[in-house]
Amino acid sequence: MTTTQNRDTRYTEAAIEADAKVPAIHIWRDFDASPSQLFRAHTDPQLFARWSGPSSVGAEITEWDAREGGCWRYTARGIDGRDEFETSFHGCFHTVREDRIVQTFTWDGMPDSVALETMTFEDLGDGRTRLHAVSLCDSFEDRDAWLRSGMEVGVNDGYAAIDRLLAEGAL
Repeated sequence: MTTTQNRDTRYTEAAIEADAKVPAIHIWRDFDASPSQLFRAHTDPQLFARWSGPSSVGAEITEWDAREGGCWRYTARGIDGRDEFETSFHGCFHTVREDRIVQTFTWDGMPDSVALETMTFEDLGDGRTRLHAVSLCDSFEDRDAWLRSGMEVGVNDGYAAIDRLLAEGAL
């Protein structure tokens, strides 16, 4: 797989690629939004809870301090008859700017594995913004486990929910 980004490519669904050289995952997705709208989607806890994860899962935010040095934590629970599902995630914000967020990410199911996530919001100049997310994992094994986990369902469901929030004027 490649990690090159083509500016002329339109990412209406998430493009998810494994980096060939380092244990990282790249995700690209375009939105009919401004960078500030995508920034709000990723830093406002009430908005984040409305779009994060697969559509069959809801998020309960238990800690959220979206500033440099702040921390975040949430629990994802099944909805629509999936009451048996529950898992939690947490991390710390390192950089919080309108064009860039750097944070750590840990799934409580693998507490010794910490990923470093960098999200950039690039204004494409035509009312659209490109989100590029890079998750640098502890190892190639952890990275490949993420890719086999079905993460693309949660990523695409979540980004479709951002599209709906934008259409509703909630962002």
